[in-house]
Amino acid sequence: MILLLVLAAVGCRPQRAAEVQVPTRAVLPSAFQLEDAERVARDFLTRWEAGDLNAMYQTLSFASQEATPFTSFSALYGTANSTMTLESVETQPITIVRERDELAVFNYNVTFHTRMLGDFSDNDRNLMLVVDERAQEWRVAWTPDDLFANMANGASLRLTSTIPNRANIYDSSGTILADQNGRIVRVQVTPNRIPNTSECLNTLSVALDIPMQDLQADFDEHPDWLIDVGEIEAETYLASGEAMTQFCNVSFDEQQPRRYETGPVMSHILGYVGYPDEADIPTVEAAGFNQESILGRSGVELTWDEILRGTPGFTLTLVDSSGAEIRQLVQADARPGQSLWLTIDSNFQQQVQQIVANHYTQAKDSWGQVSLGASVVVMNPNTGEIYALVSYPSYDNNAYLPFPSMGREEAQRMVTEYTNDPRNPELNRPTQGAYTFGSTMKTVTATAAADSGVYALNQTYVCTGVWNRDITRYDWNRNGHGRMTLASALTNSCNPFFYETGYQLDLVDPDILPGYMKLVGFGSPTGITDVTENPGFIPDPEWKRTTTGVDWTFSDSVNISIGQGEVQVTPLQAARWYSAIANGGNLPTPYLVSKYGLIGDEPTIAHEPEFTPTNIRPEVLATLQEGICAVTITSPLGTGTAEFVFRNSPLQTLGVCGKTGTAQTGGETTLSHAWFASYAPRENPEVVVVVMVETAGEGSGVAAPIAAEVLETYFGMR
Repeated sequence: MILLLVLAAVGCRPQRAAEVQVPTRAVLPSAFQLEDAERVARDFLTRWEAGDLNAMYQTLSFASQEATPFTSFSALYGTANSTMTLESVETQPITIVRERDELAVFNYNVTFHTRMLGDFSDNDRNLMLVVDERAQEWRVAWTPDDLFANMANGASLRLTSTIPNRANIYDSSGTILADQNGRIVRVQVTPNRIPNTSECLNTLSVALDIPMQDLQADFDEHPDWLIDVGEIEAETYLASGEAMTQFCNVSFDEQQPRRYETGPVMSHILGYVGYPDEADIPTVEAAGFNQESILGRSGVELTWDEILRGTPGFTLTLVDSSGAEIRQLVQADARPGQSLWLTIDSNFQQQVQQIVANHYTQAKDSWGQVSLGASVVVMNPNTGEIYALVSYPSYDNNAYLPFPSMGREEAQRMVTEYTNDPRNPELNRPTQGAYTFGSTMKTVTATAAADSGVYALNQTYVCTGVWNRDITRYDWNRNGHGRMTLASALTNSCNPFFYETGYQLDLVDPDILPGYMKLVGFGSPTGITDVTENPGFIPDPEWKRTTTGVDWTFSDSVNISIGQGEVQVTPLQAARWYSAIANGGNLPTPYLVSKYGLIGDEPTIAHEPEFTPTNIRPEVLATLQEGICAVTITSPLGTGTAEFVFRNSPLQTLGVCGKTGTAQTGGETTLSHAWFASYAPRENPEVVVVVMVETAGEGSGVAAPIAAEVLETYFGMR
């Protein structure tokens, strides 16, 4: 009956301690009032909520303080808080009763707010209060049970985690690119149950490649715990498993590590997983993982790591001194990782990569001997979807895994080879490589002149093959091209036309040309978030003045007018600009991941098409299109610089618009970078292809043939 009255007084809805009027069951005659006992209990709980361990300790009876020094008291709470990842405590008083004249019991509930486990409650707890003769007042008769019941008997908290399997990555057709179908074995041992410690330490040290003193330190720290000492490959398990069982009484837990089905074909896009760096460990641990967790380190594996890895599950248990579970306090279930689907068809990606490799083989006695690498970007100009992103040469990302499928020794040999390779195969050239742009930049120079109003759309200039307003500069055709318009100057790639254009723009305003280069996306990130990228660089008068202390001159504008000087452009930036030419002036944001989700559920769209308008006048874009669409044919504008490449190609039925580029690298004996940026079909473009071959020569002779084969493959003509 009394209990019913107590519950009725407290009410059904939990309330904060300061708001509750705690009922009493009885009041016995005493010099020490029960209200004072209640106040002390409330003080203890309030200080616990505030995290003030010192103030909490001051409420303890002298007997409790003598039994538990403050260092032990604070260590107990500190360890418990750390174990349960505590963020705050919330208490709710229920009732207080006086058992004897000098003894009272304060009943309350507590809710723990934690980072990893969420919120959980431990209800119907009793805080004992006594009249302390020495203090002559009510004090808390504290024991470790006031943290959690049974801790006074030497029990402790244990937080165990359940790491969900990393989700798969698929290409656009559903082909698996990355999965968990490798095989490793986790080794677990309880130190005080090892039958032969010396042999065990020796066996584990050899199998796990861990110093024996480190293993011994772990054993000494937690002799009663089941310790996860590490992982071994399947081959090591077969060779050492029997000895580990005999000497260590180990238990084995088979797991499936990461594996990349396509290896070098998709390595620059997928990246790889591995253990976190030391600097990343605090962030990793805050997310519920640890330094032994295998997480994304590069590529899509890194940028989409939080989606792929899922969320760990946790169980908080109270265990006795032998490690046996007393009771489970709370369990937070793991959330599985979500799979990714890319925009890339891995079969097409492999075909493009093979096309590039074949051209290097064919040129093994010429430019193939000196060219360090190449890039190919194939992108939808109307959405920003990337269909192929090839960086040549490539590498096998399986070699970088903690448990490589080819074995550790062979993997280390491969990594050493990649690291020492002067071609830097790990570099994702389409997004991270930055280069001079050469004549492929002339589309921007033409845009700047016409869209700014400095040139009329029908502006002409007689290209004699020589231009000498500062130094004598030559055209690639020493005989010149005759009278050129903006469109025909692009078709014939007349250098003097664009030297003069850069000069005239500089006369009006030196910032016009670099300003348009930045307007169309050069010198800043493209916005791709799936892989890392280089922003490139576009010089301008302010940069030169503040960096070098020298003023900008018209020669600087002349240099950048044909993509030379300090200009640095990535192939992906080039693909984005040529996409804007193709689609009517909007720069698409490129992306590689199309959707993500749990297998069997409706996936979530990862990227909606996004565009940055350039607001370039339509008639200017039409002039650009007229000029570059004639580059692959013979027309009234002249014979295009890549006409000989496409002359007999079935692509003539569709029409290919493009611009060649031969970008000087600065060295007199070093070949130029070869560029070809293109889109097709001529009407209603659906794909952009940009090819850049480092130090290989002319864009028309090296890059354009590669682009032609890529386009023919894309349209099913090969």
